[in-house]
Amino acid sequence: MAKLTAALTVLALVACVGRPCQAGYGYPHPMPSPYTPSTPSPPPPTPIAPSSPPPYSPSTPSPPPPSPSTPSSPPPYTPSTPSPPPPTPSSPPSGLTVGYYQKTCYRAEDIVREAVRDASKGIMAGLIRLFFHDCFVRGCDASVLLDTADPNSATEKFGIPNLSLRGFEVIDAAKARIEKECGNVVSCADIVAFAGRDATYFLSNKKVYFDMPAGRYDGLVSLINETLPNLPPPFATVEQLKAGFAFKGLNTDEMVTLSGAHTIGISHCSSFSDRLTSNSSDMDARLKSTLQQQCQSNSGTDNTVVQDNKTPDKLDNKYYKNVLSHEVLFTSDAALMMATDTSDAVRANAKDTNQWEEKFKAAMVKMGAIDTKTVANGEIRRSCRVLNTN
Repeated sequence: MAKLTAALTVLALVACVGRPCQAGYGYPHPMPSPYTPSTPSPPPPTPIAPSSPPPYSPSTPSPPPPSPSTPSSPPPYTPSTPSPPPPTPSSPPSGLTVGYYQKTCYRAEDIVREAVRDASKGIMAGLIRLFFHDCFVRGCDASVLLDTADPNSATEKFGIPNLSLRGFEVIDAAKARIEKECGNVVSCADIVAFAGRDATYFLSNKKVYFDMPAGRYDGLVSLINETLPNLPPPFATVEQLKAGFAFKGLNTDEMVTLSGAHTIGISHCSSFSDRLTSNSSDMDARLKSTLQQQCQSNSGTDNTVVQDNKTPDKLDNKYYKNVLSHEVLFTSDAALMMATDTSDAVRANAKDTNQWEEKFKAAMVKMGAIDTKTVANGEIRRSCRVLNTN
């Protein structure tokens, strides 16, 4: 079986070499198997209300960190739900705490923010996607970061939806600095969550900031065959999207809210190529013509394009305006107009950017509470890419 694992890993890497894997989605179309979300978990408690960002001033030195100690174990938690409604949430999700590392690694969040700040905007967009892909498979436990885990299976990282993930080097850099400064007290899962939060902050021109509760432990399992059933494909119907997010504890409005992250980043042409040739596609004719040229390749390369051709490097509510004007890439984007509740949510988010920003903050916090691990079923990895036992 070890040989089989190695073979699967090599095949995944070869696939990545055969086409650009630094960009957005790279699903085959159609999918090799039907999209069937995994069994839902009970929703987590309502997350805490996001707060206003403190001014970020990396030049000002922080007080020296206290002597590191072992973080307290968060209580058991069994949800599978990311997202928030307009009402202001109250208490932190199960066992997760804002300022969790104040005593054990005072500068942990600063270190992550500095690593994200130094990344390109494309990598920042990738960090938000990395957070989503981590949480939707086995919960927010950094299982997506593992290079190896089970000798009989390749890891999530080599699943079809994850071959184009980006930002691993930012997580590695932050982890290395934290380990040097504080020792082995900060989990990779929390670093991924902080990085997703900080990427949101920088890509919104420092407008969208929120506190991210921490206290997650790193997972011990990562299986390649769990990626396709858990991650919604770019050609999902509106009913499949609703079901897929509901299985993670997210309601329909939260699904539409988190879809707004498609206002940043880039995508492989293979993820929407059917919409460029299909007579049934409602894509704007000018955009379709532009994309046909951008995606044309004599060498067979799977080209990449920006997901939002209006404000590609800015996290804003332009995505919803693009949905309304039929200027979106994916079938799953266009599908939001195929049901009354989702189309109403699209119109509301397009009209009120402040409302969408508040909902997005809360949704990110709630997503960060999906199936978090504790000391009972997790660990604090020394390296984010391998289990401590390896």
